[in-house]
Amino acid sequence: MDVFFVFKSEIVGLLVSSAAILLSVTACYFLLKPLNRIRDLCDVGYEEQLRLDNYGQTRRQLANEMRRRKKIGEIPPVYPNGWFVLCESDDLKNRQVRSVDALGEHFAVFRSAEGVAYVLDAYCPHLGAHLGVGSRVVGDCVECPFHGWQFRGADGQCTSIPYTSGKIPKSARVKSWPCDEVNGFIFVWYHAEQENPSWKVPRIPEIVTRKWIYGGRSEYKVNAHIQEIPENGSDVAHLDCLHGPSLLYGSDLNAAQGGKSDNGWAPFLQHHWKVKWEANSEEKHVAISSLHHELRLFGRLPFISVDVEAKQMGPGLVCLSFNTSFGRCLLFETVTPIEPMIQRVLHRLYAPVFMVGPIAKFFVWGEAVMFERDVAVWNSKTFTSKPMLVAEDRAINLYRRWFQQFYSENSPRFTFKENVAHPGNINAYWIGKKRHLTLVMYNW
Repeated sequence: MDVFFVFKSEIVGLLVSSAAILLSVTACYFLLKPLNRIRDLCDVGYEEQLRLDNYGQTRRQLANEMRRRKKIGEIPPVYPNGWFVLCESDDLKNRQVRSVDALGEHFAVFRSAEGVAYVLDAYCPHLGAHLGVGSRVVGDCVECPFHGWQFRGADGQCTSIPYTSGKIPKSARVKSWPCDEVNGFIFVWYHAEQENPSWKVPRIPEIVTRKWIYGGRSEYKVNAHIQEIPENGSDVAHLDCLHGPSLLYGSDLNAAQGGKSDNGWAPFLQHHWKVKWEANSEEKHVAISSLHHELRLFGRLPFISVDVEAKQMGPGLVCLSFNTSFGRCLLFETVTPIEPMIQRVLHRLYAPVFMVGPIAKFFVWGEAVMFERDVAVWNSKTFTSKPMLVAEDRAINLYRRWFQQFYSENSPRFTFKENVAHPGNINAYWIGKKRHLTLVMYNW
């Protein structure tokens, strides 16, 4: 009996120890695993509509309805000139092809056997098959899945037609787009006048040398014009208003704005900001926002402070450098138009090894919560081409004048065409000379 009791105790002890080890390993995994926060177009900014809805509509139905009814305003050209992210480096393995739609174009993005990334027009000039769907990589070429024509990534020239013994025409080619892979992203150069790149995305030494490593990401689709998103860097006044309430309120605007007067414990924590925006005098495609952020108790006692330099490079890339008491880290924000009024926004964090884990998770989460408050506004606001501004809003005008450099004579503009049978219902829009169909919603 004593032997059985001892043996049973050992079994129980072993099970308890195994469970504790398993729980510890699992906890470490989730603590150290980089945060990956993804929000679709309908996921952010519709809490109030859901609360007020009496018809049992889904979040997606409400989002689509609001998007259809939104007043767009007198927006600038929809696709500015510059470098734009098509995908992240992690998403494209050697000998892999991806289909990417952005900037009113269809791209086939592939990586050669040697690891070099290329971007081609998606459609084969032979009979129009999509080179990004079902194709394969052969050396530094992509092979069309329909008839086996091969196109070289460097210049788009057809190098092989397997069933012909004749000479391959020089006109047998697809457009090869200027591209660059840097800091964990694959960029494409877009220019309405077909001009070559006038600047390059800088390589960050800490990332290139792997001194810093990937620490997490977030991804969003936003219903807004591309110019409105980085305009936040010059809009000094919105920070204390929209981003002053504590992170603990989350991204729900009703909760955050209510927190300014509620008697709950979260109002004890408040964010305060000092911002300066200016264009770079040496590199005209660069603008810099210098931010000082303090988390204060009762609005008076600062106990956490962060200095941030947000460097905007062209229309689609912002590099945010955080200087904190934990150390320094970088967060990239990329904005790519996938439709005239839908932007794909990525945030990707790089940090020293000792910061990767809970600290990096907190940075990615905190930035995401604040960004989602902006998304809630962007999804429903209109673009005001001639805003009513006061003296304190001077930086917004400076920003808009600076941003004009990214538009040129042939930059695509967004115009509507009405449905003739049902006036007032839009069933097509035009981007330059390209016609795009959209869903028609009739009011019977």
